Amino acid sequence: MHNLARFLPFLRWFPLRLDTVKPDFVAGVTVALVLIPQSMAYAQLAGLPAYYGLYAAFLPVAVASMMGSSNFLGTGPVAVVSLLTASSLAPLAAPGSDQFVALAILLALLVGIVQLVLGLFKLGVVVNFLSHPVIVGFTNAAAIIIGLSQVSKLFGVPMGRSEHFLNDIWGVALQLGDTHLPTLAMGILGIAMMWAVKRYRPKWPGVLIAVAVTTTLSWAIGFEKNTSGRIDQIADAELAAMVADVAALTAHHEELAAAKAAKASELKAAQHEHGKHSPQAARLEYEMELAAIEAQATEAEATKLRKTLRKVAVLRVADGDGNTVAIHAADRLPPGVTGDGHTYRIRGIKAGEFKLVGGGEVVGKIPEGLPSVSMPSLDLGAIGSLLSAAIVISLVGFMEAISIAKALATKAKQKVDPNQELVGQGLANIVGGFTQAFPVSGSFSRSAVNYNAGARSGLAAVITALFVLLTLLFLTPLLYHLPQAVLAAIIIMAVIGLVNFGAVRHAWHASRHDGIAAVVTFAATLLMAPHLDKGIMVGAGLAIVLYLYRTMKPRVAQLGRYSDGTLRDVMVNPGLPTSDHIVAIRFDGSLYFANVAYFEDTILEAVAAKPKAEYVLVVGDAINQLDASGEEVMHHLVSRLRDGGMQIVFSGLKRQVLDVMRHTGLIDLVGQDNIFATEDQAIAAIYARLGDKAADDLFCALKPANA
Repeated sequence: MHNLARFLPFLRWFPLRLDTVKPDFVAGVTVALVLIPQSMAYAQLAGLPAYYGLYAAFLPVAVASMMGSSNFLGTGPVAVVSLLTASSLAPLAAPGSDQFVALAILLALLVGIVQLVLGLFKLGVVVNFLSHPVIVGFTNAAAIIIGLSQVSKLFGVPMGRSEHFLNDIWGVALQLGDTHLPTLAMGILGIAMMWAVKRYRPKWPGVLIAVAVTTTLSWAIGFEKNTSGRIDQIADAELAAMVADVAALTAHHEELAAAKAAKASELKAAQHEHGKHSPQAARLEYEMELAAIEAQATEAEATKLRKTLRKVAVLRVADGDGNTVAIHAADRLPPGVTGDGHTYRIRGIKAGEFKLVGGGEVVGKIPEGLPSVSMPSLDLGAIGSLLSAAIVISLVGFMEAISIAKALATKAKQKVDPNQELVGQGLANIVGGFTQAFPVSGSFSRSAVNYNAGARSGLAAVITALFVLLTLLFLTPLLYHLPQAVLAAIIIMAVIGLVNFGAVRHAWHASRHDGIAAVVTFAATLLMAPHLDKGIMVGAGLAIVLYLYRTMKPRVAQLGRYSDGTLRDVMVNPGLPTSDHIVAIRFDGSLYFANVAYFEDTILEAVAAKPKAEYVLVVGDAINQLDASGEEVMHHLVSRLRDGGMQIVFSGLKRQVLDVMRHTGLIDLVGQDNIFATEDQAIAAIYARLGDKAADDLFCALKPANA
């Protein structure tokens, strides 16, 4: 059973006992009460209808717990991964569209495959390429972007989606004068309730309480007051023409987006068949650029018209059954015509239809029942477009998951296997790809709730998934009146804890280069939003470059004899006696292709400064690695010094370095009699060879330093 549990980790839960099942049940229910509203909020953050969050909170949660190694990790929709999903798909399809949903589901499958492959081949260490300072900078920027992206919903004003997130936010700021006050009040009420519960009753489910209260209030006061309309119902000719223009521009923009995606697929095929720089590929690239320019111009024109429409208040005339008969501009209402008592704004124009918004936005109708099980659409062009995003999401999501899993495992004095956790996260996303979910990961907040609620095993997450199942089957009608502003408030409250500038400052104090990597990642992520993957890749690339820069010139110490007989750096301890016969140097770094030239130059400079020296002692205690380039340079250096009448001697070399020297024959060139375990042994042997020539040398280990 123990060996089988290595492949099926959930077998560790058995046999089930009442003293573990009871706390797992309580923890599972507690997490479900937080997860259900959070998952809906994160689905909208990902650009999907809210109910897709419930799909992502069902089977992926259970599978990740059953196949992972952590007893406490709560998997499901999370803020950063949801935002990465939205930013990755936005250039390919309109958020919320059928194509966008299909791509999100395919992305979940690709993320799962990448994570599963990494886990099966035990490549969890690849996540180390995303250094901690880079993740700190990225997380801070992503948290700010997530919070700002919800401001429009909090104030009840629309937000555009362009290639520049900061411009979109500025557009929201310009509309704050059009704030829908009831929407803002709902959002502030939700934030206040969640803050108060967290402050004064931290064990209570603050998110659920805020959702229950605001949903009930929304239903009681008729918060929504929304309906729909058609262009042919608009009695005002000028208004009808404007709405028709927006509908036509929207349809044209979608056609251009679809054409651009199709051209991208054709381009990849042409590059594969004819070459990257072939005429066919060049023609397709040109056509893609034209489509992108036209799409941008179309969207800009549509956005301008929408801004004008937002300022136009309309009245709806209804018949006795409440059906819309006519729609008039409020300031041009014909004599004798009366509206239904509400003032509306026209929003969401598409295919000749639109929404009449007279109140606040709510979640609306959620389909009852389970998600369908089907294979995601495997389009090679889409896979090629999403692969880089899938890799980034896989690494970022796993880093978030393994960080909280390790932290909680340390508290509980348990062990987490990163590779098995990768397998669990990968299978969760693969199952999600077959059950209409978008990419998921481990959640900091829900994992902490799970642990603090007393969970004993991963069974708690399975119980959470079962409660989500009950919600999908029976409780979705209760969520109809949940205000969108409250979902925005849930996201804002969740990401506040991710903003941690103290961690950036700590990285700066630890290492100036790490601080630079964190700050650059933060700035790049903000400036490149909504393309967050580019921001984190800039940070990761910079971190690697800075690491190579640091290791290109490691610390090299020229050694002198200290009063206690040890060899120490003469730069740190000025005035230490050195030898005219021996150049003693300590190299504090691995010898590899990036720094071997620096190693050679340093040795030759030190030798040139002491023309009487006959021996060079390299203290190699800090040399952890020797690659082919290092071995080649060392080979030439030994020969060059020997031709000049000098002998090179090594001390303290580690086994892995000696193995390379032995396998390449370098050890035979150096000579076994020139390799010593300690620097004292090496110095004693050198002075024995020098004899009377160095009898008065103060550096000699056999004489006191003050002799």
